[in-house]
Amino acid sequence: MRSRACWMCILMKHFCSSSVSEDLGCRRGEFSRKHYGSVELLISSDADGAIQRAGRFRVENGSADENTGHTPGTWHRTDVHLENPEYYTRWYFKYFLGKVHQNYIGTDSEKNPFFLSVVLSDQNNQRVPQYHSILWRKTGTQKICLPYSPTKTLSVKSILSAMSLEKFEKGPREIFHPDIQKDLLVLEEQEGSVNFKFGVLYAKDGQLTDDEMFSNETGSESFQRFLHLLGDTITLKGWTGYRGGLDTKNDTTGTFSIYTVYQGHEIMFHVSTMLPYSRENKQQVERKRHIGNDIVTIVFQEGEETAPAFKPSMIRSHFTHIFALVRYSKQTDSYRLKIFSEESVPLFGPPLPSPPVFTNHQEFRDFVLVKLINGEKATLETPTFSQKRQRTLDMLIRSLYQDLMPDLHKNMLNRRSFSDVLPESPKSTRKKEEARQAEFVRLGQALKLKTGVKGDTPATLATTSFCKKEPWESQSFCSNFPHEVVCADSWGQSLLVSTDAGVLLIDDGQTTVQVFDKTLQIKQMHVLEALDYLVARTDKGKDSRLLVFRLSSVQKDIETKQVIRSKYDCRENKLERTKGCHLYAINTHHGSELRIVVAIRNKLLLITKKYNPCNSLTGSSPSLSESPVEEFQYIREICLSDPPVVMTLVDGPTEDSDNMICVAYRHQFDLVNESTGESYRLHHIEANKVNFVAAIDVYEDGEAGLLLCYNYVCQYRKVNPFNGGSPLIQPSAYDFHFCWNQVPYAVVCAFPYILAFTTDSIEIRLVVNGNLVHTAVVPELQLVASRSDIYFKATAAVSGSSHSSSKEMNSTSSLQTPTAYDMPECSLSSSEGEVTCKNLYKIPLSNLVGRSIERPLKSPLTPKVVTTPTSSGITSLPVTHSLSLSRMEIKEIANRTRKELLGLLDEPIPKTEDAQKQKKIPRRQSDPKQGAVRSTSSDRIISASFESYSEGRHLSTSSDPDSVANREESSPFSYPFHLTSLYDEDIIDLK
Repeated sequence: MRSRACWMCILMKHFCSSSVSEDLGCRRGEFSRKHYGSVELLISSDADGAIQRAGRFRVENGSADENTGHTPGTWHRTDVHLENPEYYTRWYFKYFLGKVHQNYIGTDSEKNPFFLSVVLSDQNNQRVPQYHSILWRKTGTQKICLPYSPTKTLSVKSILSAMSLEKFEKGPREIFHPDIQKDLLVLEEQEGSVNFKFGVLYAKDGQLTDDEMFSNETGSESFQRFLHLLGDTITLKGWTGYRGGLDTKNDTTGTFSIYTVYQGHEIMFHVSTMLPYSRENKQQVERKRHIGNDIVTIVFQEGEETAPAFKPSMIRSHFTHIFALVRYSKQTDSYRLKIFSEESVPLFGPPLPSPPVFTNHQEFRDFVLVKLINGEKATLETPTFSQKRQRTLDMLIRSLYQDLMPDLHKNMLNRRSFSDVLPESPKSTRKKEEARQAEFVRLGQALKLKTGVKGDTPATLATTSFCKKEPWESQSFCSNFPHEVVCADSWGQSLLVSTDAGVLLIDDGQTTVQVFDKTLQIKQMHVLEALDYLVARTDKGKDSRLLVFRLSSVQKDIETKQVIRSKYDCRENKLERTKGCHLYAINTHHGSELRIVVAIRNKLLLITKKYNPCNSLTGSSPSLSESPVEEFQYIREICLSDPPVVMTLVDGPTEDSDNMICVAYRHQFDLVNESTGESYRLHHIEANKVNFVAAIDVYEDGEAGLLLCYNYVCQYRKVNPFNGGSPLIQPSAYDFHFCWNQVPYAVVCAFPYILAFTTDSIEIRLVVNGNLVHTAVVPELQLVASRSDIYFKATAAVSGSSHSSSKEMNSTSSLQTPTAYDMPECSLSSSEGEVTCKNLYKIPLSNLVGRSIERPLKSPLTPKVVTTPTSSGITSLPVTHSLSLSRMEIKEIANRTRKELLGLLDEPIPKTEDAQKQKKIPRRQSDPKQGAVRSTSSDRIISASFESYSEGRHLSTSSDPDSVANREESSPFSYPFHLTSLYDEDIIDLK
């Protein structure tokens, strides 16, 4: 057992390095929209000198912070992520189609028809049953996840209530006819195309008009290399893939084109020099007809940087919203990128690096393709496109409703209004219901297969890479942690945790040390290393108190005291007037004086630290007493109308009289002036039930803003400083809101990301626009601490399902599995049998914020290597934790799937044993000539699937991790038929 003296040596490093203030600033979100460019009115002149106005464009050139000095030891990077990827957003195709689910029809209080789809499914094969629900309305779709409870049946009324739809003109009735799946799939396809067409325009040096650019018959050698980098040259005649509006029968739109597949998206490029050229038509109408109608266009311009640059005003198009200007430097063999976005296009990433020069051509290709895909998706949210989409969606929904109206009183729509979701069928109708479900599933599977073969399937993880790590990938911190966690905070790279057994100090690979016994029940804590304070709230109800300890004193106890502190040893650490407190908030922004606001019912007590010029950098001197209570002073008391549920301190720009407190209670968020106690309405919530989650202070260019999180909603509100006693609270052009897919219990900001924690998932979005980039399924998840690094407790760790950055990996024939490694066995024996243990994991803040931050404690210990026995029992290898299936499971599923589809296997698939997880799986072989992973069975699977349908046979397989065919017998749900999902999950050919 490691001695307390050793812990003393470790903790002494807390005071020998910099403060965590920089960590906190990064976590809170010190960001600027200037990284995404500034809006300018672009004007240029044509060859005749006439002035051309192209309107207002946001210009991204990556130079916003070129002249900004960075702190030594830091680095900046740009993470390349697809935003709102179809793999996470096309729910009906992924979770519903081909599976038993329920669909309802109704009209709201304004007589607008709506459709509701509900399915009980397993979340990515993690044995986390959930209800996935989609509400189809003329304004768009709303998607939410609701937890499954075996003891509480979910009703349609409760689902609609969670979607803020509670008043109806006609209550929802269930639709039984299987053809409804075709119509709902069409509705989902209105959200946007899975495949993309981008224009590529070649411009010679000195060309200033679109007529000149479109008249170039051929491109230069550097342009040809750029085209080869973008994709492959394909022959149009006879082309069977996505054609992007080009003629593939008679060569009327050219003979060749450039095509590629990126992360499951098919992309066809309309290249100006490959489209038909006319010597008689100087305007080259045929070329403009295609490129001028593309939302996104790449302009490849020859010449030096000093030459006149391209501007959007040079292109006469009312349809193109985004231009990507590419220049190639032969001297440095590098590409420079500049982005022009029409003013109405919402912000989209990734932001350009500074300077926007790419010497790695493969990284440049990845960046350009992701930027263009994200840009087109963002453009679809502009009023021009969103209004058209809403009109189309409204027309489709009303037309479908009218078609179903005659059947309202027939058997297709029954009288079971507000019925339970997935109810048990009576015995008398069970056979009839099973036959209906069989036909329902058969039609859904056929639609899914047809959509996939047609190329309209959502993007898959087919291009997953085994080598790239995502910034949210976690590290194992403490295995087999048996205690219930109440709260925690990081102490350097250690973790101070309040548990049911008392307060423990944990470090990676070290023996746990108890700091306080279980008589001291801490409900909330902050470790302030720079000030040498530990602030904690204990107990509950009338016995609650706010305690303040010196960290140096706690550190001394760890080294010398044999008796662990109890609550009776902490009487001198109680702050006066805090009895009965149920909540407190502390300002953690660097450079500000320490302020604590304590909530006692509906009263707020403002407490600050006394100024003492004799204090050292750690905030204390040896001559001071052990208890720091005397160093705090009571300032004032503020009365509210109700007890606050959430509190956040907002620092004013002058740090004098304009500090504010954001409080949440009843159905609103209010701002309270610390100096005057005046309260102002910040946001009112129109909902019957409100679940407040958080109010996170985010500073944009030094100005305060708040992320207000409640129910499924996260809303960003700019908070202007007080002016003459009144805050300027008004809607801003920078305000925005988005909805989570599942109600979180905690939200953490680590710019550029914002993470929502639920009981079984981490949803990761971008702060600047709320776009989704990843959803990680983490069974039995509990957030432990997030002030610096993010610590959580779970039965599995987060693994980044990253996509390959290799062009060759994007072949249509390369189907890959997500990154998955074996998870070491970790179980505890108990009187009731084996119980799965829970581990503590850490997501380093430096990975999320993209900086190598100086930490207050650099652990001298070497990283712990987790080992697991191999099948032979000889070698122990380091293991990376993962949320996905093990590679052994995937191999077993793939092999049996192939045999089933070929009619070689009749016996059912057995449950995967834990012992199988220990077997070593060889990696798939790649073709050195093609550079892509081979998938020799994919053609056979599709062929066998069509043969099975033509013969009237139903396929029963379990290669789809989203399918529930592989569930244990105790699973709370089951479906009669299952089809291999060739496109929404991955099948590999492991031999």
